[in-house]
Amino acid sequence: MGKLRLWLRIIRLLAVIGLGLLLASWMSLLERLKLRDLRHTRQRLTRWYLLRLSAALPFKVEVQGELPRQPMLWLSNHVSWTDIPLLGMLAPLSFLSKAEVRSWPVAGWLAKKAGTLFIRRGSGDSGLLNRQLAEHLQQGRDLLIFPEGTTTDGRALRNFHGRLLNSAIEAGVPLQPVAIRYLRDGQLDCAIAPFIGEDDLLSHLIRLLSSDLAAVQVQLLTPIATAELSRSELAKQAHQAVSNALYGEAEQLRSAA
Repeated sequence: MGKLRLWLRIIRLLAVIGLGLLLASWMSLLERLKLRDLRHTRQRLTRWYLLRLSAALPFKVEVQGELPRQPMLWLSNHVSWTDIPLLGMLAPLSFLSKAEVRSWPVAGWLAKKAGTLFIRRGSGDSGLLNRQLAEHLQQGRDLLIFPEGTTTDGRALRNFHGRLLNSAIEAGVPLQPVAIRYLRDGQLDCAIAPFIGEDDLLSHLIRLLSSDLAAVQVQLLTPIATAELSRSELAKQAHQAVSNALYGEAEQLRSAA
């Protein structure tokens, strides 16, 4: 029964990936024809596709909080590559990703065609990147970044890097903190969902598709106004908000014990 479930999930996922390749090829054709500005169309189409991709993954998703009604810079903790479809299905978003993702087979090409912005670690040109991100936000397009700069197993929250938050300050848009948590049998899933260390995409997919259904909690927290605050202050406020959402209750229980 387990092998049958695995193969059914693989077939469904392959069908969704095939759909993604068709959509990306269609977008490539429209780009070459240069009929019109496709940036907003790409975001909406990406959301539609990520909703289908999320449905092909073994997760039951619960969303808490209100979706933003204006363009914002979304900041989320980062556990796995699956964060991207699970968050991207909620709103028309663009993503900032590490440059290595662009070289992933199929997934890298799909990410590029979806409008993902790639950043090379240690490139040092944060000023240029901030200007590009600010322009993106000023055009009314939401953007999501993972300010920890890497994935974790979800048991602890790394410091938020503030160097890219200048884009929100320059664009005059608020921050939208987001907390995402993976649960299995009511406990934090630190073994199956996280994509960390030496994990490769194929082995992680097999591990994930072979597992039972897991729960994912997504919390859209209170937005943070960027006016009159420095990037370091914004990073601290966003980190505190996400940390409280993920671990606040557990910390209170430990303190009371």
